Amino acid sequence: MVTWEFPPRIVGGIARHCEGLAKALVRKGHEVYVITLDLPGAPYYEEMEGVKVYRTAVQLGHPEFLTWALLFNHFMAKKVAEVSRKVKFDIVHVHDWLTAFAGISSKYHLKKPMITTIHATEIGRAQGLHNPSSLTIDGIEWWSTYEASKIIVTSGSMRKEICDHFHLPWEKIEIIPNGIDLTKYNTSVDRSAVRGRYGVSPNEKLVLCVGRLVPQKGIEYLIQAIPMISQRRPETKFIIVGDGWLRDHLEGLAQSTGYRWKTIFTGFISDSEVIALMTSADTLVVPSIYEPFGIVALEGMAGGIPVVASQIGGLAEVIEHDRTGIFAHSRNPSSIAWGVDRVLSDPDHSRWLAQNAKEMVQKTFSWEAIATKTAKVYEEVIG
Repeated sequence: MVTWEFPPRIVGGIARHCEGLAKALVRKGHEVYVITLDLPGAPYYEEMEGVKVYRTAVQLGHPEFLTWALLFNHFMAKKVAEVSRKVKFDIVHVHDWLTAFAGISSKYHLKKPMITTIHATEIGRAQGLHNPSSLTIDGIEWWSTYEASKIIVTSGSMRKEICDHFHLPWEKIEIIPNGIDLTKYNTSVDRSAVRGRYGVSPNEKLVLCVGRLVPQKGIEYLIQAIPMISQRRPETKFIIVGDGWLRDHLEGLAQSTGYRWKTIFTGFISDSEVIALMTSADTLVVPSIYEPFGIVALEGMAGGIPVVASQIGGLAEVIEHDRTGIFAHSRNPSSIAWGVDRVLSDPDHSRWLAQNAKEMVQKTFSWEAIATKTAKVYEEVIG
């Protein structure tokens, strides 16, 4: 498995996806090697619940992200070749465009098939191809789909997106959803203590949003909804968890609404603290404008809180409106405000939504189920 992010390097959802899938494959009897990037303080080799993790020393840097990605692929491909001297690999599994070069090089060096998981596309993330770097990344994504024996995506909407954009045959693409480690959410937390850490009193309602602070997450539309929610529910506070290059803009937007005092930006926090917040909030809002899957919605469901989410992409396939969550219109602050009010105004209905959602996640999105489906794709490709 070749991935640019793997714990403790956590940038987005790919790290958690690769970790959950790799560990579940090991539990099913497969031998899994992860080739990833180094990180200060992390060992260059370790075993994590049977997963053999090799972190690659990147000996050249560059301030421009695309150029840096192309450079680190060279060192990752070298690491695959080095490890292959003592291990007979059966398949190479690449995650997103960032490690496509290393994956394709390894495919030809090892003479073994390659699987690509496309977690998101550049044209979707950027809402178009607006500059030379975007065009280059789009081309790398196409190349990785061309070289792959099979492509895995996490939702039906993502399958349609890449079929239409890259002109791919429908049968080359397998839909396997994201998974979630349910054991992390079988925990008891002191809700009052968790909320108290962020200045939320027992009689106040807590609205939570978790995600990278980038345009595709649509957090600006939640911020624009805060005045409307606050007028209906003056006792409400808001916590936005995550970091990203849009943070200064979002904090300025919150200031301009006049409700900045109600809104806490935490920046990046630990997984355990995110889970503590998820199990202590009154609702989780996922206001994305582009979301191939939406693993944060699953996390909220597993945490037992009602979810209000945009009716787009993978979110529209994971949530059933008014049964396992509430849908809001994307890019629509009024609709988000309506959804939050729907949850906060009817505690009994909200508990019912949360219970339905938790049961659905337990049945459908365990890593064991995802690993079984993934291994079936491996076996089909290997023949």
